[in-house]
Amino acid sequence: MNVTQHTGRLVLAEPLRISRSTMSARDAVRLTVEHEGLRGHGEAVTSVFYGLGTSALQRLLADVAGRLTRFAGPESALHALRVGELTAPDTPAAVTAATEAALLDLVGKRTATSVHAFLGSPEAPRAATARTISLTSPGRAAARARLLADAGFSVIKIKAGDRDQETDLDRVRAVRAAAPGARLLLDPNGAWSAGRARRLLPRFAELGVEAVEQPLAPGDPEALARLAARSPLPVIADEDAVTYEDARRLAGRVHGINVKLAKCGGVHAALRIAALIEGSGTDLMLGCLTASTLGIAPAVHIADRARWIDLDGHLLLAHDPWTGIGGADGFVGTTGRPGLGVRQRTAVEHGTSEEAAS
Repeated sequence: MNVTQHTGRLVLAEPLRISRSTMSARDAVRLTVEHEGLRGHGEAVTSVFYGLGTSALQRLLADVAGRLTRFAGPESALHALRVGELTAPDTPAAVTAATEAALLDLVGKRTATSVHAFLGSPEAPRAATARTISLTSPGRAAARARLLADAGFSVIKIKAGDRDQETDLDRVRAVRAAAPGARLLLDPNGAWSAGRARRLLPRFAELGVEAVEQPLAPGDPEALARLAARSPLPVIADEDAVTYEDARRLAGRVHGINVKLAKCGGVHAALRIAALIEGSGTDLMLGCLTASTLGIAPAVHIADRARWIDLDGHLLLAHDPWTGIGGADGFVGTTGRPGLGVRQRTAVEHGTSEEAAS
């Protein structure tokens, strides 16, 4: 097998502000595995929170590329990845997830099978995705919510964690008024103390918020579980639920776990967590980092397993270099085409010189 990588810049249509940072762009490193005339692709993106810079991703994926060339084909490489024999033990989850995606894409193309079918879902998943509104003024949030509702979005996620808690409340009130039929999720990204959370959660419940992600600073999952036990609305663990063991400790003690492929290690790792929490009273949420359609696509193939879907990372971009999972109408889905079912935009579509991927 031949393995290459390509680094590109993903620029957001507008800066995304959350309680701990503001982001306007990030790099994406694409891993391409070629075998017998077909190519499979996966993507890893840089992340300050997870400590992954561009050079680190390039180096780590180059190491994976060297290991992949030892295998006769993608099927044996995918098996080795699943049993922990392909990547080094300390390989970041984002690198493992990108490698798995490229192999799944290639195996699917070689067998004329869509990844969702390969993973056990005969029907192509299609699900309503949340769309994120960042920390902004209530007026701007309302205007954005109105546009989203008009476009077809039925789930809106509102960032919280403003220094002035009343501004957070006003933002939710404004969004509720602008999109009265939408389901509302709230995400403070760990900005609240336990005391503030106890005071605020009843007020947000009164405003019709459906669930809140990671209200407390990560690092004390026991505190999150205690808060969830008395919360008037569902509490979803995100930054406190990174690994399988994290999920095991919180299963049945929080209302949801936000599984992101880049933090758990790919779709098979995500499905292990889904199986672990099934029947425990803890539901699955599928989230993502800001990435292109290529980076989001693997999660879309398991979207039928989750209660909450937050796969809008590609929708935040000024220009998405890939296409194939939709989302602009409030729904993400797979095409049924072999592999991940995505393709690289042509020069005309994207204004670049790169050809459409095979």
